Amino acid sequence: MLHNAAESTLVLVDFQARLMPAIHDGDRVVKEAIRLANIARVLGVPIVGTEQSPGSLGENLDEIKRLCDRTVAKDHFDACRDGLPDALPAGRKHVVVAGCEAHVCVLQTVAGLLDHGLKVTVVLDAIGSRKRASYEAAVDRMRRDGATAATVEMIAFEWLRTSRHERFREVLGLVK
Repeated sequence: MLHNAAESTLVLVDFQARLMPAIHDGDRVVKEAIRLANIARVLGVPIVGTEQSPGSLGENLDEIKRLCDRTVAKDHFDACRDGLPDALPAGRKHVVVAGCEAHVCVLQTVAGLLDHGLKVTVVLDAIGSRKRASYEAAVDRMRRDGATAATVEMIAFEWLRTSRHERFREVLGLVK
């Protein structure tokens, strides 16, 4: 299944300032999520963020929050239980997911999106957990449950489809 920008929404799960220092290789995960979100912006892909208990854990990092069209505050680990499906633009059947923690909120949100009949892709270089083993277990489970996996660059080039795309050079600058 190749990704189509016109049918995709990007969901950025819980890139909260208080959480990120604990994430294994967190700076890289944030950098890749920002790169993906900037590519989404260039190609007109809507971006929805989530924040886990923002009253306690604080808001998403400013650089993430700025890129989101809207943000869903949640208390459930599965953002679908706190209204994420209603925040997704109508008619877009594919959700690309990045975020933290892979084995908690990303995993449960992906399961919720799949339960809502959506196609879901997890972006491996833009998700993270505190421990590598938790990350690996989450990726394995999400794949077994029906999500596909990709990298930021895979998504970028699938959204573009061709080097003749009018925004190709701009996206290429973000990829490199």
